[in-house]
Amino acid sequence: MIVLSEASSYLKPTPSARELQAATEAAKLTGCRVYYIPQGFDDLENSADAFAHIPVQDRETLGVWNGYIPTPEHYATVYQQALEKRIHLLNTPEEHLRAQEFDRAYMRLEGLTPKSVIVTDPDQCEEAIRSVGLPVFVKGAVQSRKARGWKACVAQSLEEVRLLTSQYLSLEGRTRGRVVIRELVPIRHVNKTALGFPIGREYRVFLYRSEILGHGYYWEGDDPLSALSVEENKAVLDLAIEAARRLDVPYVSMDIGQLEDGQWIVIESGDAQFSSVSLIPLLPLWHRISQLTGRNTAA
Repeated sequence: MIVLSEASSYLKPTPSARELQAATEAAKLTGCRVYYIPQGFDDLENSADAFAHIPVQDRETLGVWNGYIPTPEHYATVYQQALEKRIHLLNTPEEHLRAQEFDRAYMRLEGLTPKSVIVTDPDQCEEAIRSVGLPVFVKGAVQSRKARGWKACVAQSLEEVRLLTSQYLSLEGRTRGRVVIRELVPIRHVNKTALGFPIGREYRVFLYRSEILGHGYYWEGDDPLSALSVEENKAVLDLAIEAARRLDVPYVSMDIGQLEDGQWIVIESGDAQFSSVSLIPLLPLWHRISQLTGRNTAA
């Protein structure tokens, strides 16, 4: 398998950059061929220049893009450039968007995840909360702002919903023009972040064609809730598999959380090419990716 990696020593040494570098090294250690591509093509005259160093493969070869969440247009460009090198990324542009953008995934995951309404204007918030109720969790179609704390995500009144929606709509990268108003459900937790966001009992699961690649606790640090019993582990993985089957995206990540009453729910999905591995061990994950993709030839 081929990995297209955006890891670079020129990038600011953020946690994301360090994880990207670690994932790239793990891929190498498990036998993947790695080709480096720039994070964006703005400094290039032609997008093909970013792939000039990559040889055309002798046969159709599966590929994984190891990088940061791209715009839909950038994903489509990289996908096409890779195809011209006979490299077939695991997810098509349509599949990428279905996994990465919440509103597209929600159509298939409804019933497994809290009730949600999509809005594109603050004036739509009143109707949304009539459907969902108060309080609500507010997030972008692509990302939330939970790193900024509870108040950056949770609204108790119509005025707060409108305010958060307006703030999100100014962040095109997180919303792509769509904001998600979600039913606020009681996630089981003990600890909170420094900014007051509950560290919910949540697990990230990576899957390829609905088969488990690896899974681990979502949050870093010690947490008395992180260990799973045999029965709980089965419940988490069974739900992730069911959600992946519904979503029908080859390479996907699923975040599974537990409510205070013990029920397990889907928090959200993502294109696994751009998902943090959280506490999933890297080497076994990449070994499993190589093993499972090796059963398939590129479509």
